[in-house]
Amino acid sequence: MKYIGAHVSASGGVANAAIRAAEIGATAFALFTKNQRQWRAAPLTSDVIDDFKAACEKYHFSSAQILPHDSYLINLGHPVADALEKSREAFLDEMQRCEQLGLSLLNFHPGSHLMQIPVDDCLARIAESINIVHSQTEGVVAVIENTAGQGSNLGFEFEHLAAIIDGVEDKSRVGVCIDTCHAFAAGYDLRSAEACEKTFADFERIVGFNYLRGMHLNDAKSTFGSRVDRHHSLGEGNIGHDCFRWIMQDNRFDGIPLILETVNPDIWAEEIAWLKAQQTEVAAA
Repeated sequence: MKYIGAHVSASGGVANAAIRAAEIGATAFALFTKNQRQWRAAPLTSDVIDDFKAACEKYHFSSAQILPHDSYLINLGHPVADALEKSREAFLDEMQRCEQLGLSLLNFHPGSHLMQIPVDDCLARIAESINIVHSQTEGVVAVIENTAGQGSNLGFEFEHLAAIIDGVEDKSRVGVCIDTCHAFAAGYDLRSAEACEKTFADFERIVGFNYLRGMHLNDAKSTFGSRVDRHHSLGEGNIGHDCFRWIMQDNRFDGIPLILETVNPDIWAEEIAWLKAQQTEVAAA
C-alpha cells in the first residue's frame, strides 16, 4: 500500500497537522514538531501529546505514515566543536519529541563541512552524531535525506548516504529519504521510466532499498545536475510526470511515507488524487 501525503502545517498545535492531512485526502504526512527555524522550543505538554495521538487515531495515521522533519539549523557534521555540540543537543531534543509523540521516524538533512574539513571527516561526524543520539533514545529511526548538493552540503551522492549508514552502529535505526528534486539536481536522471530504473538500480547497489524509509515527491524548477534546490509542482518542472507515475506503480515504494513538498499547497489535494489514480491504472491494466 502506498502512503501518500504532504508536509502540512502544525500551526496551532501538532494535532492540527493530522487534521490538515486528512482534509486533503492524505494517507501520510510530514510536519515539524517545533519551529524549524529556532533552536529551542517549549517542551511538549501531556495535553499536546494526547491531542496529537488522538487526532492520528481518529484519522487513521500510524507512525509508519508520518515523517517528521527536524530543524533546518542543525548541522550534524559541523566542523566547529561548540557548534557541533549545539546541533547534537538540538537533534537529541527533536528525537525525544518524536519519542513522546509516538513517532518512529525523524527526517533530517545530513550536514555540511563548510569548506573547513574533508568530506570523509564530515560524514564520520554525522554518523557519530547519530550514534550519540541513539544512545540516549529508543525506537526512533534517523532518516537521512539526500540533498541537491548546494554549497558545502553533503548527502547529494548515494555514496555519502552509504558512508553515513556504514558508520551507524544500530543499522535498524537508520534509513534514508530520497527527495526526487534533490536527486535530479544532484545529477540522478528521473525524466523517464528508463532513467528511473537506472537511478534506483544505482540506489539499490550503493545504499539498498532496505534502508528506504520515506520519499519527498517534488518536481524541479532547477535543471538537471545544477546542484540547485528548487521544488516545483508535479509535472510542471524539469522532471515531468513519468517519474511519479513510475514510483506509484512500483511496489518497492509501498509502506513508506511519500510526501509532497511541492510549491503550491492549494493543489496538494489534486496532486495526491493524481498520484493515487496512477495505482488504479495499474490495477486496471
